Amino acid sequence: MTTTGEEHTAALTGPWWWTRWRSAGLDAGLALVSAGECAGEGIRFARDAGVPLAVGIVFGLVAGSVLLLRRRWPIAVVLVSIAVAPAQMGYLMGIVGLYTLAASELPRRIIGALAGMAMVGTLIVTFVRSHQGVADGGLKIGDWLVPIVAITASLGVTAPPVLLGLYVGARRRLMESLRERADSLERELQLLAERAEERAEWARNEERTRIAREMHDVVAHRVSLMVVHAAALQAVARKDPEKAVRNAALVGDMGRQALTELREMLGVLRSGDGLERRVQGVPLAAVGVAAAVAASRVADGEGQGVGDGPCLSELEELIGQSAAAGMVVDLSVEGDVRLYGAEVEQTAYRVVQEALTNVHKHAAGAKTHVRLAHRGDEVAMQVENEPPPEAVLGAEVRFPSGGNGLLGMKERVAALGGVFVSGPTEAGGFRVSAVIPA
Repeated sequence: MTTTGEEHTAALTGPWWWTRWRSAGLDAGLALVSAGECAGEGIRFARDAGVPLAVGIVFGLVAGSVLLLRRRWPIAVVLVSIAVAPAQMGYLMGIVGLYTLAASELPRRIIGALAGMAMVGTLIVTFVRSHQGVADGGLKIGDWLVPIVAITASLGVTAPPVLLGLYVGARRRLMESLRERADSLERELQLLAERAEERAEWARNEERTRIAREMHDVVAHRVSLMVVHAAALQAVARKDPEKAVRNAALVGDMGRQALTELREMLGVLRSGDGLERRVQGVPLAAVGVAAAVAASRVADGEGQGVGDGPCLSELEELIGQSAAAGMVVDLSVEGDVRLYGAEVEQTAYRVVQEALTNVHKHAAGAKTHVRLAHRGDEVAMQVENEPPPEAVLGAEVRFPSGGNGLLGMKERVAALGGVFVSGPTEAGGFRVSAVIPA
């Protein structure tokens, strides 16, 4: 598991300007070694300069200790190393200072200028010391080799730490960039996961609403007709046995049709259990894609039906069932009959079915007019009932109402971009109208 930027920032627990205690310990150790080196070289410097020995040692300790500030002020460390170079001290401080300077975030022109100054200073000091050594007989080389030795020594002291520092700095910046990209990707993945969950939840809610609407249409209409026929059967059981038999047969047919449609819906719902078990353990990206596809299908109106839905060609059979239950209903069709999309036909059928169900519930015995109009780019339907008579057969039957019928019709029509209007008429009846784009 990689360390993200936030975790990396939280891990910075070192003292003062250090990011970690380990870095502070490393710098303290380097400063201690550098101070010891400069103090030892300060003894020779004190002898050559003719100053007290203690002064040379203290000067070396102070100069070498500057390496402790290399992470905070790398320029100061390099400048101090250049300043003490004529005293032939601070070699470790110069090498480490150049490395730290090159690895820092300072502009390249500053790094180049200070590295050039250090190289020139080392070149001059080495050249002078080598020439003095040849003149004193300490170095057994020719005068023509002195420049070569000076150039080689200056390049050897300055070039490797600068190049190594540039490489480490570039690698550090690359790692920081990768860490930032990892943080960004992690945030994007989290956002995608939240959006996928929201879209999946929205798709589930839409599916629940659609199934509830479908169940209401099936159960309310069939059961309402069964209740009407049962009431009529109870009224004529003794007076007209033949009519009672016919009503009983109709009740049985209605019950079987309702059970068949309910079994189809439950079968579709149960078939999703295996799919749900199969998708467990799928990666998050696949969940997001699946949720997006499901939500897109809902938004596009695909897969709206739970099983094969009814169509407008079954409208006469629907009206015949209401007529068999004692309703006086007439059907008028305008325009040329043609086929529409499955969702359009199913929605139009459900609107008429629910309107007839409401007449059975709230206006038993009222004459009802069903009008269906086929137009060029739309299909329109209207179900209007007259005021119910005062005394009709089965008027004592009471139907529970959940208030979901009109709402379900409006949702169905609005989902297809249509217009739905319902309300009482001036004559005391009720009218339901819908226009659906074809």
